[in-house]
This record gives sequence, C-alpha cells and structure tokens, in this order.
Amino acid sequence: MVSDVRSKYGKPFTLKIMKNKIILITGASSGIGYATATRFAAEGARLILCGRRKEKLELLKQELGGYHQFLIFDVRDKKAVFKAINNLPEAFKKIDLLINNAGNAHGLDPVHKADLDDWDTMIDANVKGLMYVTKAVLPGMVALKKGHIINLGSIAGKEVYPNGNVYCSSKAAVDFFTQGLRIDLNPLGIRVGAIHPGLVETEFSNVRFKGDEKRSKRVYEGIQALTADEVADALLYMAKVPEKVNVADLILLPTGQANAYINNRIK
Repeated sequence: MVSDVRSKYGKPFTLKIMKNKIILITGASSGIGYATATRFAAEGARLILCGRRKEKLELLKQELGGYHQFLIFDVRDKKAVFKAINNLPEAFKKIDLLINNAGNAHGLDPVHKADLDDWDTMIDANVKGLMYVTKAVLPGMVALKKGHIINLGSIAGKEVYPNGNVYCSSKAAVDFFTQGLRIDLNPLGIRVGAIHPGLVETEFSNVRFKGDEKRSKRVYEGIQALTADEVADALLYMAKVPEKVNVADLILLPTGQANAYINNRIK
C-alpha cells in the first residue's frame, strides 16, 4: 500500500548533504547554539562559530578541532560584528547558512517593576544584534543570489505570557523581521525561516533569574522540557530539505506544553 501511494504522489525528497557547507552560528558557546554546532560539525559542515565568552568557545574548539572558524564578539556591538564577519578568511566568506541563535531573557517582572537595563539587554541582543549579523552576512548571499537564513524565535513571540512583556516583544520583533526578510529576499532566491521553541532546558532560566538556581529549576518542574539537542535536530532538518523547499515557520513544543503559558505539569 505504501509503495502504491509513493508511485502516485512521487518519492519522498532526498535531504541535502551538509558536508563542506559554510554555516555561521551565533551564540554557539552554550545551549542550543552549542548543540547545533556539534550537530552540523558531525555532518561535515565548515562552521563559523560566534560567541562572546572566549573560554566557552575555546572548549568548543577543543571538541570540534581547528577546522572551523571561531569569532569572539557580542552581537550587540555593531562595529565588532561587521569587523569580524568582513575579515573572515576567503575560504569562509561564501556563507551558505546563517543561524541567528544568540539572544537572552532578563527578569520576569511586570512593566512598572522591571529593570530598564534588562529591557535594553534583551532588545539589543534579541533584535538589534540579530539584525546586525544578518546585515553583515547578506552582501555575500545577495551577490550569489543564494543562501539560507534561520532565525531563533520563541513561542513567546507568538503570544504573550504574564510578565513576559519586553522579552515577548523582542521575540515578536524577530518573527516580523523574519517575515519581512523573507519577502525582501524572495526575488533573490534566498530562503528565510524561523524556529520557535517552547520550553527548552538550558541555562536560559538561570540567566533570566540572574543565577537564582531554585527559581530556575521551578520553570521546568513537572514537565519534560525540550533539550538543546532536540532543537538542534529540528534546525538540521530545516537546513537539509531541498532548496525548492523552505520551512518558513516552525513551532516546536514539548508535548506537555499547549502554548506560551499553559503547561500540563505532573505533580
């Protein structure tokens, strides 16, 4: 029966080979970025791994080897972003895929109690930083009329949860920027997509709550959150589909999560 269906509708498409593809990943020193780097390295890709923590990137370099490029900069620093990307060795200049992963959350307070510095940090990294990196990478893709960009959004960018105000706003901006980018680059044959994970157990909550381990652990209590590796697997799939296919918008949730604020927690 399966063979009959396939003969009628055609064979399933063949996933692309990642070997020797040049892929730039921001926020590669931990969490989803780290897992994504190891996944693509195992596929034989040539990676440009970016992060702001030198010691973390050094550990990643030891694990993956010197075959790749390692760039130390903060995506919020516009000059540093353009300098690092513009000065890539010739062999790494033709970037096939950009994965804009860098971002953060700081605080979980109502607007009238929130810290303005937290707001600035989230907007500068999640929105402006993502735009800076995209702008720096795009000239090469435009010249070749070829390329692929995947932005890391969040379920928080699709709907607001209590006290998520500015973080949710920053991720909604990523969502709309992605849509605008896809429209602008469509005539050039450059694919643009986004993945929007729900609960992922990484150091995300520890950063959000400024090292408060107890509060961080409560975020994941009673629910099987996604792992960074599972998000990395989804990113790998998005990258490997044929060029005629674009996974434009992918929401990835753990089974126990219904939306941004409803979770089936086992007590």
